[in-house]
Amino acid sequence: MKIFIDTANLEEIKQARDFGILDGVTTNPTLLAREGKPPLKQLEEICRIVDGPVSAEVIALQSDEMVKEARDLSKIADNIVIKIPLTLEGLKAVKILEGEGIKTNVTLCFSAMQALLVGKAGASYISPFVGRLDDISDDGMRLIEDIITIYDNYGFDTEIIVASIRHPMHVYWAAKLGADIATIPFKTISQLIKHPLTDIGIDRFLKDWQSLQDNLG
Repeated sequence: MKIFIDTANLEEIKQARDFGILDGVTTNPTLLAREGKPPLKQLEEICRIVDGPVSAEVIALQSDEMVKEARDLSKIADNIVIKIPLTLEGLKAVKILEGEGIKTNVTLCFSAMQALLVGKAGASYISPFVGRLDDISDDGMRLIEDIITIYDNYGFDTEIIVASIRHPMHVYWAAKLGADIATIPFKTISQLIKHPLTDIGIDRFLKDWQSLQDNLG
């Protein structure tokens, strides 16, 4: 499973890259606004840091405007992927952009039937939002399981990005179910490495080593 980081913060991206596990980045208007910098410049910097896919989202809602905006965004770098909202206008834009060789990531997916249409439209990626479904007492990971089954049934090439991840168990289930990608906030990436027995083991080894050094004088 590929790991993307869900952020527009340059320091978080650099740290995740230096961990040696980073395959790409997803951003959205909220994450870019949080950084308080010109969005295009921020995206340029992210693309300099990361070799893998970097998702940049359109703001337009009509297909022709989405396509125009996407073409401009795609000029930032070769690894830019265009995030498109999951609407009928969005599907129209996906078909045009993919036909032009511009990769798309269809975002805000909340149902298996939405995902079916995205696969049919030929998007490069789809982003089901598991955390937001959990927030309304639905089962986000069940949606991932359903999409994987449907895509496997029909051989769709669209890669599944598990998005809106809230905690390490979302990542666990994404990997266990066989999702292609999980896009994860920096805090949650940092939590994945943690285990109390690892910390206890390191502390014990160091104490035993120090005890040996003290005894040897």
